Amino acid sequence: MWRSTLLGMARSHLTLAALATSAVDDLDLVATSSFGSAQNNDFDAALLTARDGRHLIIRVPRNERAEAEQSADLVALRAISAGVRTRLPFAVSSYVGQVPVSGTRAVVYDFVYGTKVGLGRLDAGPRGLAAAIGSSVAAVHMLPTSFVADAGLPVLAAGECLRAAVSVMDRASATGLVPPALLGRWERATEDSKLWQFQTTPINNALSADSFLSADGVVTGLLGWQELRVGDPARDLSWLLGAPEAVADSAFDAYTAVRGSGDRHVRQRAKLYAELEIAKWLLHGTDTRSTEIVDDAVEMLSALVDSTLNDVMNPLNPQTMETSTIEDVEALLDRTERAV
Repeated sequence: MWRSTLLGMARSHLTLAALATSAVDDLDLVATSSFGSAQNNDFDAALLTARDGRHLIIRVPRNERAEAEQSADLVALRAISAGVRTRLPFAVSSYVGQVPVSGTRAVVYDFVYGTKVGLGRLDAGPRGLAAAIGSSVAAVHMLPTSFVADAGLPVLAAGECLRAAVSVMDRASATGLVPPALLGRWERATEDSKLWQFQTTPINNALSADSFLSADGVVTGLLGWQELRVGDPARDLSWLLGAPEAVADSAFDAYTAVRGSGDRHVRQRAKLYAELEIAKWLLHGTDTRSTEIVDDAVEMLSALVDSTLNDVMNPLNPQTMETSTIEDVEALLDRTERAV
């Protein structure tokens, strides 16, 4: 009942400031202001300034979805220990305190400085913001998996990542609304074993351009950890393929420079995930019986068919010969010598 009530009410920044002083012992505030948009927002939020100069954020969820997101985000933030944070080149929010309110809770966090990036602000080049984001994502993927497992968060193997992709594909196929050309393209990708030979890593799993904060061309923070898990690193890179090709290239080049080239098909899997996001949008429309969403998804799938048919240079499946290692060459020579 409280959830429907919350949707119709917005707490003032003064009310939120009062809640913050209840949530955090000895908090002495000297200023407060609203934070974010009051409308079309899942949270009531305020920016707080403490007498010691600290800046804090307080957020109260306005609906059930936001409450679930906040709870999952708190679990992840507590899992990201001080030691883990030292391995990251940007800041991550820290939990400061909480207080019950109207059936949910108000949570106070340290403020992370920076401006939201936005896809349109990404610039190409080795010193551009796209490269900085590529390097930042790589830093996440190089964290130890143990801190995720120790927190009881999902830990997936490569085969489980593949099965999840196939499940989305099969459910979308069952609607009868996915063009056969796309289904064939996705099936070939999921059946190609080379594509799915990779090591899973810690991933954010909910990245978009809005996840990042920046200042002076440097990534200063990464927000939204509610889907933290061990999974396919390509999941964190798929959103970059919505940017101009030069921007995506810069991000992937920087990512590879930090992580190395061990995962040779990460970009192709990222592309598959990006395409399957449209399939998920279609499924959301069918699940909620929204004709508007279904029609939008069908139109996007049709446009995707046209773009993929014209993009023969960037298939989902590896089409070029794999680079042979020294061991591969030696084994081939050994087999040849035995044959003669």
